[in-house]
Amino acid sequence: MRLLIDTHALLWALGAPARLPTSVRDALRTPSNTVYVSAASVWELAIKVALGKVNADIDEVAVAAADVGFERLSVTIAHAQRVRRLPDHHRDPFDRMLIAQAVEEGLTVVTRDRAFAEYPVQVMWG
Repeated sequence: MRLLIDTHALLWALGAPARLPTSVRDALRTPSNTVYVSAASVWELAIKVALGKVNADIDEVAVAAADVGFERLSVTIAHAQRVRRLPDHHRDPFDRMLIAQAVEEGLTVVTRDRAFAEYPVQVMWG
């Protein structure tokens, strides 16, 4: 399975895995699954840290994600073009980018955000 982890799920997976459902923890740890972290999630964290909404060191988050074997997913022009074509079910620009990436790359999104289910993507957890 190819998984794209949402920002909150990333923070929980790295710092508070007990907050994740057992099925999600198991999926993230299954060696045959590939877990992707989007550049959009790191960008979102950088903004939230700067605004004082999140207390995290984004450099440490990036290193920890790599240490557990999560793969980096860059934002491409095709992803940005897909955002424009998404229905307006979700207003958060970072989540819209994750949805676009999931659509373009055929990924299952790991999130508790139920709004993701309004889009043509597979969702684990929400």
